[in-house]
Amino acid sequence: MSKIVVFGTGEIAQLAKYYFDTDSDFEVVAFCVDKEYKNGDLFEGLPLVDFDNVDKLYPVNEYKMFIALSYSGMNKIREDKYFKSKEKGYELVSYVSSKCSYLSQFIHGDNCFILEDNTIQPFVRIGSNVTLWSGNHVGHHSEIKDHLFISSHVVISGHCKVESNVFLGVNSTIGHAIKIAKGSLIGAGSIIIRDTAENSVYVPQKSIKLEKNSSEIKI
Repeated sequence: MSKIVVFGTGEIAQLAKYYFDTDSDFEVVAFCVDKEYKNGDLFEGLPLVDFDNVDKLYPVNEYKMFIALSYSGMNKIREDKYFKSKEKGYELVSYVSSKCSYLSQFIHGDNCFILEDNTIQPFVRIGSNVTLWSGNHVGHHSEIKDHLFISSHVVISGHCKVESNVFLGVNSTIGHAIKIAKGSLIGAGSIIIRDTAENSVYVPQKSIKLEKNSSEIKI
């Protein structure tokens, strides 16, 4: 099994270890973070080391790395660590769940985190440093660029293009042949039927509370 070091000590890092341990050919042997975030010497029972020194303890010719960070800063924090790890010489690995329906003939990029119940149709292209949480649909001939985060149960229709540093919220829907511009933030439940503008924010109207008790409603 290839041995990997995971960058991060949050819930995503914890989940990454679980997924790699139970459903991959990779073995997580250590974690690393920037010095100012290092609160101890262990995380999840494994060594926790300073990122500045990680290549001295876990040489790049023997170990690989995975960046397990969230969408904070529109994915730019994860993007920064992605490139800094590459500068050290690490090969970045991806995780694709065995319960994902990956039907595209095109291989995804590195440092992708593709969880269970995703459906990725033929002719889809997925870039690097992409998180696809559980239960999404990515339609045929769509292109997913780099450094973005797609939450759960998102529908991306066919022939779409999702540019870099995008966040797609839970249950958002992208219509056919739509371009999601770089830096777009698409809120949970949004329905996008026109191309978005760069660095734009889209949110749906919120549900309202009726002045009735649920016992008064016939269902």
